[in-house]
Amino acid sequence: MKRLITLGFLSALIFFSCAKNAVTGRRQFKLLPETELQGMASTQYQQFLSTNKVISVAGNRDLEMVKRVGERIRKAVTEYYTQKGLASQLGGYKWEYNLVDSKEVNAWCMPGGKIVVYTGLLPITQNEAALAIVMGHEVSHAIFNHGNERMTQGLTQQLGGVALSVALANKPAATQNLFMGAYGAGSQLGILLPFSRKHELEADHYGLFWAAMAGYNPREAIPLWQRMEKASAGQSPPEFLSTHPSEGNRIAQLEKFMPEALQYYKPVGN
Repeated sequence: MKRLITLGFLSALIFFSCAKNAVTGRRQFKLLPETELQGMASTQYQQFLSTNKVISVAGNRDLEMVKRVGERIRKAVTEYYTQKGLASQLGGYKWEYNLVDSKEVNAWCMPGGKIVVYTGLLPITQNEAALAIVMGHEVSHAIFNHGNERMTQGLTQQLGGVALSVALANKPAATQNLFMGAYGAGSQLGILLPFSRKHELEADHYGLFWAAMAGYNPREAIPLWQRMEKASAGQSPPEFLSTHPSEGNRIAQLEKFMPEALQYYKPVGN
């Protein structure tokens, strides 16, 4: 009887915690208040910046490009959400864009618009439009609450489903690692794997829109991922072992999204 009651409670909790995303239309199981995640993001972001080599030299062309792309993506997202009557969903966002000197091919965005691009990504993006594709993708992860879903799942399965504040108080290191992994700032496989593939394709889809609205040609996504595939030189793990779709599958999906993305394309001088 206790087991039935527990199962009934959990089922009810999941049902009432599953809300439909107003943009994507997908139902999401997320329990964490966005304000708490934004607060944690601010702390973790500053900690990350203090322990990594942040490029801050005035006039650095790569840094200026990252900030320019970030600002144009921000304006595109804000415009889209405002037109849809969803501007309140971006409440609390204080956007920041930083370039970190690292050979790692990566970029990520935490809740509240806390963005990092690694210099190791730039030889593969090669141009501003391709960088916009990547940054639009990462911003989608944040605004669509993908990290909230992953944190909810992680807290439930790894830390017993406790509140975020309790997890931070009792297991701060484990909770911080879970947070960094949920937002792509750390490595995370295992239980988060099935959800990540959905998130990646969803972020690809709308990331094209943000880049196009920001004035960048979304067609750059195809050669970008072809370069990614070439750069991996066959070293990427099979898709079922990766939190990202294989490059070949990703390109096929991007080609399907492209006609719609092109409707948002507003060319401007880059």
